[in-house]
Formats: sequence, structure tokens, C-alpha cells
Amino acid sequence: MGFEMKPFFNMEPSDLFKDVGRQFFDQFPSAGGITTDIKELDDSYVVEAELPGMKKENISLNFENNVLTIEGKQTEENNEEDDNGRVIHRERSVRDVKRQFSFNNIQEDAIKASYDNGMLNVTLPKRSKEDNSNSNIQID
Repeated sequence: MGFEMKPFFNMEPSDLFKDVGRQFFDQFPSAGGITTDIKELDDSYVVEAELPGMKKENISLNFENNVLTIEGKQTEENNEEDDNGRVIHRERSVRDVKRQFSFNNIQEDAIKASYDNGMLNVTLPKRSKEDNSNSNIQID
């Protein structure tokens, strides 16, 4: 009759460390950037950027030298108090995200943006073929 050792845990040790690591890192805000989708239409480009939990007033949008810059900065503070009003737990998180995209042939004065429920939508109209920066100069 043989003796069989059964493991104390029903998981591999590496799984335990993965789980602990995941719990540790889940407590921190995402270190990733801004998730985006860019669509090219016949007359424009559309940029859809996910900024969940970000307030509109903390988002800046700029188009300069053919580069679209999306930047978000937000600080959150969480205080837990006991029944006597003493702070028993306090956490702060600072979230700074930035993405840049290069576009050519954009009609800068017609760029439009909207922000709703964590989703930023930017429409960058293309210059029409007739809207050429070269122009004929009349000689007097």
C-alpha cells in the first residue's frame, strides 16, 4: 500500500503569486495611456478616445503643427472616517494621461469635439482638394 502526498493548496504556487500581484496592482489607477480608435472617412478623421472617470474640465485638446494632443489630468482623494470623524483610511490617486497623433491636410478652424460618459470624440475635417494653400498671385 503506497502513501500519496496531497498538496495543501489546490493551486500551483505561481497562481498564488499571480493572484496576490493582481490584487496589489488593482489598487492602483491604470498606468496605461488613452485607448483610442481612429477612423478615416471621405471628408474627415474621427478620433474616439476613452477617458473613463475623467471630468471634462480636466481634459485639454490641442491641434498644432499637424499634431492632435489629448491630455487628461485628474486627482482623486478617498477618505474613510470612523463614527467620531477620525480618518481611518486615506488614498490619493493622480492620473495623468497624454496621447498625440499626427494628421495632414486638416481644416484646423473646423475641428469639433464632444465628451460624453467617458468618451471623447474629435472630428478633424479634411481640407478639400480645392482648398489648396498655394494661390495665384495677381500682378498689378
